[in-house]
Amino acid sequence: MQAVTLYSTRVCGFCSRAKALLEAKRVPYTEIMVDLDPARREEMVQKSGRHTVPQIFIGGRHVGGYVDLYLLDRHGGLDPLLAEPIR
Repeated sequence: MQAVTLYSTRVCGFCSRAKALLEAKRVPYTEIMVDLDPARREEMVQKSGRHTVPQIFIGGRHVGGYVDLYLLDRHGGLDPLLAEPIR
């Protein structure tokens, strides 16, 4: 299974939804709290080009935010992406 990284903050409804979706699918993820570490926020912006949270990466590939993750799952693309061989 591909590694999942989720950049989030403590107070973010979309972050909570993204985590709930991943947890419902029993997908382990690493959460990086950007409100606690400004350097990690800058890292998120550099990697994603976006300032909002959550920003989600699967296997190093930027998926986007919660809505992007939800739509990827709804259209059947999330499970295959998670199942890709680790490079």
